[in-house]
Amino acid sequence: MNQIPSEPSKRLALHWQILIGMIGGAAVGLLLNLMLSTTNVTVHESLPLGLEKVVLQDSTNTVVITAFDQQGGETIYEIGGTLTAEFRDLDRFKDAHPGLHEVFQNHGTSVARQIGMLCKRLGGLFLRMLQMVAVPLIVTSLTVGVMGLGRAERLGRMFRRTMFYYVCTSFIAIVTGLVMVNAIQPGLRTSLTSSPTPYTAESGSLSEVLLSQLETLIPTNPIRALANGDFLSIISFTIAFAIFALLIGGKTADSIKNLAQAGFDVMMKMTMAIIALAPLGVLLLMLYVTATHGSAIFGSLAWYMLAVFLALVVHACVTLPLILKFVAGRNPWEFAKSMSPALLTAFSSASSNGTLPLTMANIEQRAGVRNQTSSFVLPLGATINMDGTALYEAVAVLFIAQLEYGEMMPLGAQLVVAMTALLASIGAAGIPHAGLVMMVIVLQAVDLPVEKQALILGVDRILDMCRTSVNVWSDSCGCAVIDSLDD
Repeated sequence: MNQIPSEPSKRLALHWQILIGMIGGAAVGLLLNLMLSTTNVTVHESLPLGLEKVVLQDSTNTVVITAFDQQGGETIYEIGGTLTAEFRDLDRFKDAHPGLHEVFQNHGTSVARQIGMLCKRLGGLFLRMLQMVAVPLIVTSLTVGVMGLGRAERLGRMFRRTMFYYVCTSFIAIVTGLVMVNAIQPGLRTSLTSSPTPYTAESGSLSEVLLSQLETLIPTNPIRALANGDFLSIISFTIAFAIFALLIGGKTADSIKNLAQAGFDVMMKMTMAIIALAPLGVLLLMLYVTATHGSAIFGSLAWYMLAVFLALVVHACVTLPLILKFVAGRNPWEFAKSMSPALLTAFSSASSNGTLPLTMANIEQRAGVRNQTSSFVLPLGATINMDGTALYEAVAVLFIAQLEYGEMMPLGAQLVVAMTALLASIGAAGIPHAGLVMMVIVLQAVDLPVEKQALILGVDRILDMCRTSVNVWSDSCGCAVIDSLDD
């Protein structure tokens, strides 16, 4: 019996699914916010000792709790929403007044807040899965990238020049992002930050921050660093371990390379399966945000996207062309035309690894770079050179910090963001939405809540396409620079 040929898959691309999830979650959340976000309840029973009654008022982004004691005294607690608010959010209020918080949870929460908090917990499972794969993905990805150099002899002049270029351009990209987000201040252009609470994490002087980060790069116990998720320690130790394994060579290097490759393949499969859940995660988390905060969040997202886009444009159209012109001696416009197929493919696919074969073909056949240079620089760059990703992570974290604290982070904390984003970008896999996994690292480095990443998930795809193009453009420019220096 002849079998009927199967229909080709008509499943929507992931970025369209995420967009639909974002729109659907936002629509339901806004509807809940408009219709079911207000309560005004007076409670007389099951109150903390000494209280006669409590009046609970819940509205968009604001909670007011008025407690009346048995002597007729009145105490007003305002959570979020206004400049006079004593507490930034309900979590802070819970820590200070657990009894009143329980009363509010049992009697005063609006339907919109109840549904929103449930969606937050369910959507948080998606974020927990991203956290779950972050450490093993970094370890295996970095090990495979360094071991892919092939021979210890290749850790010579070309390697040093390539690494110097990649580190410098990534750091310049991060600085560009920091300057842009400090200039535009996207997280402060919204009513969501009208109740500022100063950033209180200890940052110390600039020299203390640098020394602290240097100490973090050298873990006293690498196994404990893995268990605790100390990402800077993990990244530095993994790079060192892979380099020394490569120096030993022989069966040892082959065994470690094969093990790392097998682990990387498994982690990539797991990561892609988790990322496939992003539409559902975005729907739930966007529903939570809009149900509890209303439409004010969308103004912030527009400013955030503008900050990221402008910073990417400055890096791609000013910084890298200047390096290409004055270091490599190449015409930036002609070189860009030669690389245009790879750049357009990177934009549409949002994958620097997937674009790598086309990038290598373009730079050899159209841009005239030698194979011995491109075969070394480009694969290494696709693994560790993520200018656009590093820039994006720095802007995103400072945007979230502005929303969280209602002010700019101090210089010391921004330096921690810069260094962590640099190292995290080295560990990022060259796949769509890999920045989502790496974002966890940078948020944790400055004590920001990981769930705040939900605010930017809905617009991640279009920014992912832009930053991937910048990643590939930087790899290509680096290849031309290294090739010119080896003449």
